[in-house]
Amino acid sequence: MKTEVAKESEVNRNWFIVDLDGQVLGRVATKIASVLRGKHKPIYTPSVDTGDFVIILNAEKVCLTGNKMADKKYYRHTGFPGGIREITAEKLLASKPEDLIRKAVKGMLPKNKLGRQMFKKLKVYAGTDHPHAAQQPKTLPL
Repeated sequence: MKTEVAKESEVNRNWFIVDLDGQVLGRVATKIASVLRGKHKPIYTPSVDTGDFVIILNAEKVCLTGNKMADKKYYRHTGFPGGIREITAEKLLASKPEDLIRKAVKGMLPKNKLGRQMFKKLKVYAGTDHPHAAQQPKTLPL
């Protein structure tokens, strides 16, 4: 038996759409990261981007379980001495709900050039409107 290795030129990419209304953030992020990597396809190859495009709608309606809304913190650094900044998940969801989803999915992708290439196929929108109707996206079963 020979193992087939996918080539970038022979990968057929589909578009999927996900509605996050009432969905739990971590559960959905794992499924989305798997689709972005292409692990749901039989031609999956770890060293090739075989994943599909994912459009996420209603990012502001995502849920977090337990006390994560108040307790979960996201950190960043300004680059200056003592410049660490933190924001809770509740404030991040109120101000930039797209970033909350992006951070969750990006943490589940590989930390290299291939992971950055996969992350570019993720499109996140706070509301229900999106400019990708021409791609005829299919609903992703969760």
